[in-house]
Amino acid sequence: MPLTRGDAYAAAVASLSWRHPTITPETHQATSFEIFFDLVFVFAITRVVSFMAHSPSAPALARGLILLLLLWWSWAAYAWLGNRVHADRGVIRTGMLIAMAALFVAALVMPDAFSHHAATVDAPLVLAVAFSVVRAIYLGLHLSSAGDDRRLRAQLLLDAIPQTIALAILLTGAVLGGTWQTALWATAFAIDFGGGRIASGLGGWTIRSAAHFAERHRMVLIIALGESLVSAGAGGDLTGTAALLAALVGFVAVVCLWLLYFSRVADAAEAALERASGARRAKIARDAYTLLHFPLIAGAVYIALGVHEVLSGLSGDSPDTGRPLEWGALTALYAGAAVFLLGRAAFVSLTTHSGQPAPLIVAAVLLALIPLARLLPAMAALALVTALLAALVAFEQRTGEVRRT
Repeated sequence: MPLTRGDAYAAAVASLSWRHPTITPETHQATSFEIFFDLVFVFAITRVVSFMAHSPSAPALARGLILLLLLWWSWAAYAWLGNRVHADRGVIRTGMLIAMAALFVAALVMPDAFSHHAATVDAPLVLAVAFSVVRAIYLGLHLSSAGDDRRLRAQLLLDAIPQTIALAILLTGAVLGGTWQTALWATAFAIDFGGGRIASGLGGWTIRSAAHFAERHRMVLIIALGESLVSAGAGGDLTGTAALLAALVGFVAVVCLWLLYFSRVADAAEAALERASGARRAKIARDAYTLLHFPLIAGAVYIALGVHEVLSGLSGDSPDTGRPLEWGALTALYAGAAVFLLGRAAFVSLTTHSGQPAPLIVAAVLLALIPLARLLPAMAALALVTALLAALVAFEQRTGEVRRT
């Protein structure tokens, strides 16, 4: 049956929409496809916990931080892309599916991120290639969405220079391995991040939908908090009374993190982003969301590592309830909680221009208690962190810390 003129027009429009990104409206909301993308990203984050749990020493914690930075910077780029164009349509969806596949492969080899084993895949090189694919696809997709926006196109092309250098250094570090890999991967992130900050001076970034951008960051944080429970629960056999009790205490700690962000902060920050416009809105999005949500994610991840180690020591047929946490796990637990609170305080300050000193005081107390907590049984050390977080939640619920301005 021959096509009518209307059918031909519809087919042409469908073909065009597949090849060319569709700009989002100002009322755009996060899509189920983007949440699917976030799940793969957070899975990769939980694998960083597995990497650090092999040997939670200072070098492992530092290397874990590098991996988290590389992952977060990759995710944040796609959050900006999805705010400009529909992520669940046409070429954008196809490109993001390929990026998701690369992230999934990266997650699978993450526990061996800094190891070279004979007769197996070269995990560091696989990781470096996966990160390169994710970043290259993002750049191509974002350039294709720029259209007639010369300022955005110029910014993306300028950002491509340090990004290319960073990926070359990332690949070099993967080949060299050892201390060189750690140093070069940290350098690669610094160049990518610094270049992006310089390129942002051109003013090409815009936030079309404040609700979408805030929701993407809320979603990825809540998924990360949920997955942190899964990572913590992988600490061993949790059938014993002591292990079950410790798991419940860790659960309460994660609930406190959720309340500290979602009870008042999330809505007030989104309202501030919604009220802002132009360069001011882009600055809030860049600094408060892209930058300051990282310490929230990292804090949750390190807390998960600490809880994981507590449960690992309490699992089995004969748990050692009096054994203290090792320095690495203890630092991850207490410093992770402090980093979360400091990041949240800075986020509140940048968005709502409000806040009280209580979170800063609790963060300082947590850091100061690390040497003392080394003398406590692991269960008691976890309970102390949870008690401080719960006390802060109760204080803020009573006083109403965050006020919209």
